[in-house]
Amino acid sequence: MALDWTFYGNPLGDWAAALVVAAGLVAGLALLRRLAIRYLGRLARQTDNQWDDLAADVLRRTRFFFLLALGTYAGAALLELPPGPWRAVRAVAVLALVLQGAFWGNVVISFYVSREARRRLEEDAAGATTINALGFLGRLLLWAVLLLLGLDNLGVDITALVAGLGVGGIAVALAVQNILGDLFASLSIVLDRPFRIGDFIIVDDLMGTVEHIGLKTTRLRSLSGEQIVFSNADLLRTRVRNFKRMYERRVVFSVGVTYDTPYERLAAIPGMIRDIIEAQHRTRFDRSHFKAFGAFSLDFEVVYYVLDPDYNVYMDVHQSVNLEIFRQFAAEGIDFAYPTQTLYLRQAPATVPA
Repeated sequence: MALDWTFYGNPLGDWAAALVVAAGLVAGLALLRRLAIRYLGRLARQTDNQWDDLAADVLRRTRFFFLLALGTYAGAALLELPPGPWRAVRAVAVLALVLQGAFWGNVVISFYVSREARRRLEEDAAGATTINALGFLGRLLLWAVLLLLGLDNLGVDITALVAGLGVGGIAVALAVQNILGDLFASLSIVLDRPFRIGDFIIVDDLMGTVEHIGLKTTRLRSLSGEQIVFSNADLLRTRVRNFKRMYERRVVFSVGVTYDTPYERLAAIPGMIRDIIEAQHRTRFDRSHFKAFGAFSLDFEVVYYVLDPDYNVYMDVHQSVNLEIFRQFAAEGIDFAYPTQTLYLRQAPATVPA
């Protein structure tokens, strides 16, 4: 009978059962994939959550050849196949899994890169460009790892290949170590964000506004107009002062009055200065004290905060404080001290001749 025929040591009935299992699994997975995509797509349109978008994209990138490979492998597992055909089925399944893993990994990397790039685009266009470049490197690394895993599972000895790639990688890394240092420094700047485009920073004795953050260099526009270019690695090896991150400015200044100022007026000066500062908008008074007896003046030290990081606002407020101090001191008859010297002349007593 036809059912008694055997092929590769398996009766025709076993082959028919394996075929039914393979076809049923492929059809079931395809139907489940379609229903899940439809459900997640409808859910994604109703919510702002991006995770359902990612899940839907992962399912859309699930290829039919992967489902077919899964079904073939499941059907072949029901049969008693010789080593040669079984290795062929296993190799096809491994190859399909590697390719499908590459598609899935690419979807995940693209999801995170696009989300991070959109988040940074409005505030830091250069940072978005760096994120896209790092996404390309991530995809390259993903394909390399999956290729090595696939070859290893197919029985290829990758030890010599990995060793060769390691030696070659070391040679390339030594040749381009400065470039790689700047590249990883750029990654650190993008992720840690010590500054961004538009920030005013001071690096050693150089200062300017950040106008570009690239893969190798960061560029500032100085106050005098020229462009200052730093390599990213050198920039992170030094101390960076970011004035854009200030929330307020601390102001310390001194006032000196003459030594002939009466005690009552001298004692009233700290309160007078406090009232002047608190009358200004966007200020917070800290202290005002009679600090020291100077060489030619009685010195008062004043500390207050301007509640705005903008330098022009700080100068406007401090100018108003200085003008009001000048006006009130004049009204109270308090004189500002300036460098003076008083010479006392004493006539020596006359000597009587012997």
